[in-house]
Amino acid sequence: MKVILKEDVKALGKKGKVCEVSDGYARNFLIPRGLAVEATQGNVQDLVHKQKQEELRKQKEKQAALDLSQRIENMDIIVKVKVGEKGRLFGSVTNKEIAEVLEKEYQLKLDKRKIEVKEPIKGLGEYQVTVKLHFEVTANLKIKIEAQ
Repeated sequence: MKVILKEDVKALGKKGKVCEVSDGYARNFLIPRGLAVEATQGNVQDLVHKQKQEELRKQKEKQAALDLSQRIENMDIIVKVKVGEKGRLFGSVTNKEIAEVLEKEYQLKLDKRKIEVKEPIKGLGEYQVTVKLHFEVTANLKIKIEAQ
């Protein structure tokens, strides 16, 4: 009997795969537990339609990330901080502070975990940080640290 997996099954495969299994295994184990449905013509067409919709959604997400990446690449962010003697900062500029400036000044809401600061920013000047927008799309953000 052919079945379509609704969830990942260890011995058979991943969600959405069409598998050939014995009738007893399908009727007594997979279907009652909601792990699979019978692969009728209607169910197969439904699966194909869902896969196309998922692919379209992923393409839209990636395109939105690319657009945002272009917007971020052209930005110059200015972060004003308190400075002590010799231009040293009190503490350092973190990804949280950068995310707050982006939201406040540019109305761009980014999760602080997506902003990667490679080494701590402890002085005045220009720095570059990486922003992960999508698992395939990253952007470089230019930050200028100035005294208040």
